[in-house]
Amino acid sequence: MPALLTTTNLDERDRAFVTELVYGTTRMRRACDWLVDRFLFREVEPEVRNALRLGAYQLAFLQTPPHAAVAETVGAVQGPARGLVNAVLRKVSAAGPTTDWPDEPTRLSYPDWIVERLTEDLGRGNAIAALEQMNEAATVTERPDGYVQDEASQWVANLVETQPGETVADVCAAPGGKATLMATNAHLVVAGDIHRGRAGLVQDNVGRLGLQDTVATYVADARRPPLRPRAFDRVLVDAPCSGLGVLRRRPDARWRIAEDDVADLTALQRDLIDAAVPLLDDGGTLVYSVCTLTEAESTGIDDWIAEAHPELEAQPPPPEPWQPRGGGARLLPQAAGTDGMYVLRLRLPDR
Repeated sequence: MPALLTTTNLDERDRAFVTELVYGTTRMRRACDWLVDRFLFREVEPEVRNALRLGAYQLAFLQTPPHAAVAETVGAVQGPARGLVNAVLRKVSAAGPTTDWPDEPTRLSYPDWIVERLTEDLGRGNAIAALEQMNEAATVTERPDGYVQDEASQWVANLVETQPGETVADVCAAPGGKATLMATNAHLVVAGDIHRGRAGLVQDNVGRLGLQDTVATYVADARRPPLRPRAFDRVLVDAPCSGLGVLRRRPDARWRIAEDDVADLTALQRDLIDAAVPLLDDGGTLVYSVCTLTEAESTGIDDWIAEAHPELEAQPPPPEPWQPRGGGARLLPQAAGTDGMYVLRLRLPDR
């Protein structure tokens, strides 16, 4: 959608409306389906289903005037399905606001497993508050250098605490936000990604910010980094994860991630840490971070590190709004209106 918007002549207000409509309807898809399915008695084509979702989202969540929401949605439909869309959306409008949702996952518009998993891992109150917060549109935060990056990601980069003269490895660096922020202090940041295209994003951002002398990029699997052992003062493992802390920013992710993926990602996270530890010089710091809220990918990794790498010493957790969890800290989306994160800082003592 952002690429398509660049080809239009829409003004800023209309671009914002299109963005809200597309992202919001994608985010609230399950709730919108329930709203229309009460009045729909046969399966419809995907294009018709999407039109019904768009109309229902405007009626239920944007408070668009009913005549405008119905008329504009029907006008975008081709063929005989226009009558069906008109009739169903008029019934949705006449039914008015509903509080009679069949269950919490439908009301919140998430797959059942996400609601159940976070309720188990966070407790019901924290889970519902986090899920509700992630149904709000993401705010735009711009760094002084012009790079757009959520505050929570900036906090994670700052928690690496790079110092002048230090060499830092960011082994899962794309798109480069944390690497470029760390480069403002470090002597050199070596930033890698397994995908050439994503490593190219890092390189593009480095060039745009004028950091070519302080950030070097490479393409490689972080489980087998082409980097010299004991060559780094600090290593950041911003690991691939289930992303359950950034669902407001990635509206389609809740429909793509599967529950079984968490176990696979946890195994990958362990492999990444195993490969990162040998890169540390004596006295070096390893920072592990994920933008998710599951126990398996946060405190579960902390527990595993205590057994697999007992030589590493946990460092003090950051202050509020972070919440200490295990040896690290968790940031809930509702705590500061940011993405949800987990961070763990570990030091390798002198050998």
